[in-house]
Formats: sequence, structure tokens, C-alpha cells
Amino acid sequence: MNREKIFLTVNEIFREIFDDPELSVTDKTDANDIEDWDSLEQINLLVAMEKKFLIKFSVDDVENLQNVGETVDLIIRKIEEKGDEQL
Repeated sequence: MNREKIFLTVNEIFREIFDDPELSVTDKTDANDIEDWDSLEQINLLVAMEKKFLIKFSVDDVENLQNVGETVDLIIRKIEEKGDEQL
């Protein structure tokens, strides 16, 4: 799975969590850009990503994430750490 496919999957997760089929995020999208993106939705997003990509985030992993692009990069690192050679 390459970065583009991971990004598209993350975008779909955002659409599901925020119940907005038209929502489109970019690498620079952050919590200030989406009205309902609060701490609870952040947890929902992270849990959905963990389930979808079969990875686990630690508090250290996610505490300094600033935007969607950093989240996608973290997912890639976690998949690589897991030894998944699909990238």
C-alpha cells in the first residue's frame, strides 16, 4: 500500500467519522479546519485508523500530531515497523 492509497483511506475514515461524504482533507488539514473535530473525534479517528490498518498508536506517537499529513506519515511508519512490505 503506497502513501496515496493510505491517504485516500484516511480521507474515507474522516468522511465516516464526521458523517460527511463530501469531506475532503489534505496533508495540511488540522483540527481547526473541521468544525466538529474535537478530542473525542480525535480518539474516534485514531481508533478507526488502528482498526483499518491493523496498527497500534502509543500516546507518544500521537501527542504531537499537527495535521493529516503527519498522521498519514505515522501510519506508514507503523506499517513499516510491523514489517508489512506492502509499501
